[in-house]
This record gives sequence, structure tokens and C-alpha cells, in this order.
Amino acid sequence: MMFILLIAAYGLAVGLLYLLYMVVNQFTYWNQRKILHLKVTPLLGNFAPIFFRRNSFPEHAKFLYNYLPDAKYYGTFDFNTPVIVLKDLDLIRDICVKNFDNFPDHRSFVTEEMDPIVGRNVFSLKGQRWKDVRGTLSPSFTANKMKIMFQLITECSREFVQYFVDHPELAANFEAKDAFTRYTNDVIATAAFGIQVNSMRDRENEFYVHGKDATSFSSPLRLIKFILFRSFPKLVRMTGERFLSRSTDKFFNQLVINTVRTREEQKIVRPDMIQLLMQARDKEDGIDVTIEDIIGQAFIFFLAGFDTSSTLMCFAAYELAAHPDIQEKVFREIEEQENGEELTYESLAKMKYLDMVISETLRMYPPSPMTDRVCAKEFVMPPAKAGEPELRVEIGTNMVMPIYGMHHDPQHFPEPDKFMPERFSDENKDKINPYIYMPFGHGPRKCIGNRFALMETKTLLVHILRKFRIKFTDRSKYPIEFCKKTFNMTQKDGFWLKFEERKKTD
Repeated sequence: MMFILLIAAYGLAVGLLYLLYMVVNQFTYWNQRKILHLKVTPLLGNFAPIFFRRNSFPEHAKFLYNYLPDAKYYGTFDFNTPVIVLKDLDLIRDICVKNFDNFPDHRSFVTEEMDPIVGRNVFSLKGQRWKDVRGTLSPSFTANKMKIMFQLITECSREFVQYFVDHPELAANFEAKDAFTRYTNDVIATAAFGIQVNSMRDRENEFYVHGKDATSFSSPLRLIKFILFRSFPKLVRMTGERFLSRSTDKFFNQLVINTVRTREEQKIVRPDMIQLLMQARDKEDGIDVTIEDIIGQAFIFFLAGFDTSSTLMCFAAYELAAHPDIQEKVFREIEEQENGEELTYESLAKMKYLDMVISETLRMYPPSPMTDRVCAKEFVMPPAKAGEPELRVEIGTNMVMPIYGMHHDPQHFPEPDKFMPERFSDENKDKINPYIYMPFGHGPRKCIGNRFALMETKTLLVHILRKFRIKFTDRSKYPIEFCKKTFNMTQKDGFWLKFEERKKTD
């Protein structure tokens, strides 16, 4: 008994000493380097507004960007992790593109050792392994592959719209995030896994249920779990906890294993990510690809398509409902391009005004409020402002770019809270600094699936607008108020809309 008490006391003492070290480090780290920094909250660093739900994630990104307006960068703490906030566009260019070799990786909050599915995906991978996998996946998103996937997306769009035609009582008042997530679920199921799902009709299908489970961060328990994985990885490794729930982990494992087995046994070949990874695995001189690698890439493709694409659709639909004149202009363009014919990959690409609407939506509501890089080779940054010392960035240092704040800078985007697609007209878009507008990131680490996300978003909007007008309901809230209970970019209390069927005379 005495031995157990001694062990417990020792563990408690070690824990208290570590917490003391954290606090001392937070208060001395940037001072020792003589770098401008944001005042910290003990233990929480500069994450307190998010942790206590005082600010939403986009609001926090905007605060970080606006703090010290005359500084090119400054120091913060993400719990116990020192982070440099970058605001200078030349530095952002240097780190994302020009000196990419110094900053080639993202900060991965889940490693392969902690969770083989989440930790093996192309976003989390580092160094040469990332280069190999990225190179293998890139052919999934060539123009020819996109044309083939366009047909699959079109079919999902038709089924989605037809459901609302068949259920006018639901079209009169529905939550758009739920509806659009069902659509993106079906698109990923068919485009990546070759599985036909109709989540509007089969509302509790396994694909959808586990997708919701994997992308939900609204519960306090999920929030704490995310923080532990991100800031205390050693503790997580000791517990053996996985990021995904056991049921969702098992579902994605079995889904990919069965998909690969079926294709091998029945000699099925499809133009998708899984097929490319299978081909890379089978090449004698190819990269080393295991079934766990295939599962990891399929999962991140699903995760990105399931949540971020559906969120883009929600914000776009909401702004179209708020601006019926813009919505009508998009509809007229659709009518002109299609000329009574079915939508094609080529006609979609010609819809310039629709592209302007989506670009402006991505400016106001970027898929991720912030993006990051991690230093792999020492790098010297110029002084943050006149009179300050230059900074020698150490290996392992985290850099953050607050995209949401950048996209709402009135110096670059006058009236930043106003929805103005004309910012991205042929006459105006070239005036925008490419390093202030980066909804999908920049450089070699730019989102690999951005063209796919844009295509599935535009395709659905075209099919919706051909049949319906998008309008607000009594439950709609505008301007948008961000939810403070989740890391996801979403509207507080949901996106409530209605589809009003167009008359033949429209």
C-alpha cells in the first residue's frame, strides 16, 4: 500500500513540475528571444478565448491578424507550443513557396503512432514520404480524371434536387448543413469508393453516420480530446487512445480493405485515388504502399469532402439567399451557357460569374481560418518591425497564417464584410495579391483536392438554381454568426433555408 502511495505521490509531483515548467516557459520563451509577443494565460497560452468559448475559431484568427498591426510577425502560445503568427505577405510567400524546403510540413496533431488512419494521410505526412504520396495522388485530379468524376457528381446532384422536388414540405424549411453533407457524403462514396449511396433517402446509412462521427467537434469531450492530441501527444501515446471512435475506425478499415479485395478479385479498375494507390503498391520500382496507407488517404479525402465542401456550399447558398439579385445573375448565366442542354464539364468551366461567387464565398468564409507550417531547416527572418532584432527560426518552430483575418483586411478588400463577387472579375482579380487570398493554401502544400471541391460545389448549385430559388425562412439568421462550440467553420444554430420551385415562365 505504501509503495502505491509513493508511486502516486511521485506521479503527482512530476505532473506539478511539468505544469510549472509550462507556465515558466510560456512567460519566458519569447522574452529570451527578444521577440514581440501576445500576453499569455497560464497553461492555456493564447488559446483561452477558444477554450472558454468566448470567440469562435474565425474570430480568433481575425484577432491574431489584427494584433500588432505594424508588425510583420509576433510570438504566441498554443497551450504549451510556441507559435509565430505571420502577417507580412512577403514572408508568407517566402515560407510557403520561395523557401519551401525550410518549411515543408504541416503541424500534424495526430502521428502514425497515435492513429494509423489519421496520421498517415497526405496532410499529416512529412518530408520525403509526403512528396512520394503527394506525387502518387496528384493524377487523381487531372482534367481527364475530373471529367470522369464529373459524371458521378452530376448524378448525385440530380438525385439531391429530385428529393426536394418529391418532398416540397421539406424544401419549405430545412437545415442546409445536414442536407449538403448528405450530398457530399454520396459524392465521396461513389467517386472514391465506387459505392452508390443516397443519403437523402437512406438517412442513417453507415457511410453518413460514421462521417458525422469523424467530423463532429462540438461536444466538450471531443474538444478536450482534440486539445490533448494536438498539444500533449506524449500523454496520448501513453494512454493508447485513438482519435477516431472505435466503431468509425473499424468502419473505414473494413470499407477500404473490402474495396481493395473486391477490385483485386473482380479485376475492377476505377479512375480514383484508391486505384492509384493500388497501382503504386504493385509497381516494382514504386513507393512502399501498405493497406494502412490506402486507408489513410481515402479517409482524408472523405473527411475533406464530407465537411469542408458541404460548409462551402452552405455559405454560398446563404449569401445567394441574402442577395437575390446576385442569385438571379447566376441563374441567367446558367441559362445562357446551357441553352436548354444538360450541364457538361465544359459548360460549367465557362460560368465565370458563378466562379466569382464561389471565389468571394471562399474569401469571406475560407475552409480553414488558419493554416500552418513547421520549420525543418533554420531560417532567418527580418525584424518584425523597425528597431526589433531579426529572428533565427529554430527547427521545429510552428508558423501560423491567420487566413480568415487576411481575407478580411480592408486594405486589400474594401468593405470586407460585404459580399461582392465583382472583386474576382477579370478586371479586378489580378489586382489581388496572391498571398493575401489563399483559401486552399499556397505552394506545394496547397490543398490537393481543391479542384474537386470546386467542381462538386458548382455542379450542385447549378442543378439547384435551375429548379429552385434559394430563400431564407423564419429560422434563418443573417448576417452569419459563427458557432463558438466547435473548431468547424459553421453558423450558430444552423443554416436554415428553403427551396422555392421556379415556374416555367422564370
